[in-house]
Amino acid sequence: MNRYVIIVAGGKGLRMGSDLPKQFIPVGGKPILMHTVEKFAQWDPQARLLLVLPAEHQDYWRMLCREIGCRAAHCIVTGGETRFHSVRNALDVVKQDTNLGDDDLIAVHDGVRPFVSEQVITDCFHVAAESGAVVAALPMVDSLREVQPDGTSQALDRSRYFAVHTPQVFRARLLLRAYEAPYSSLFTDDASVVEALGKHIALVLSNRENIKITTPLDLAIARELLGT
Repeated sequence: MNRYVIIVAGGKGLRMGSDLPKQFIPVGGKPILMHTVEKFAQWDPQARLLLVLPAEHQDYWRMLCREIGCRAAHCIVTGGETRFHSVRNALDVVKQDTNLGDDDLIAVHDGVRPFVSEQVITDCFHVAAESGAVVAALPMVDSLREVQPDGTSQALDRSRYFAVHTPQVFRARLLLRAYEAPYSSLFTDDASVVEALGKHIALVLSNRENIKITTPLDLAIARELLGT
């Protein structure tokens, strides 16, 4: 069974308030993205890593890998107009693998989630092998209210809601078939693309540290987690 990991890193860092795209901001002596890529290589050195980057970021990334020394072998794929198109571009590369088998699995992960635990990755792949489609997620801890069109609000049962993380892992043939669909603004993540086929999505409990680093506060938390 082959394991593919698509790492999507196309952000511009606007919410970070930085000229440097957030995936390249250094934390603990390395760009956030490098921590993420190396996490998956450490989890499984045989996993096939595909890093999706905008064309204009690729030379800079290669320079960082030379100067810092990225410890993970990976293939660079050019990103598309949206996340959907970026993942589709990576899947086009996967389809070229003549060894692609029916039992193979593909994970899609955010480039700015470097703190996913190896246990969560393992659990996602294990459940995906059985169910076909899984996302890492956390139960909500805050109270929730739904705002009505008239401005009033009502409480919701938070036990029924989960915050979706990555990785999201799927049987390869299923994900490839799902991404044959035309783009829709309703596709908020890879699970929603697969769900459009009528496929049930299983949940795996994520780790609380598996934050998506998009704001200055997230960055401060990341530096604290790494002790820098």
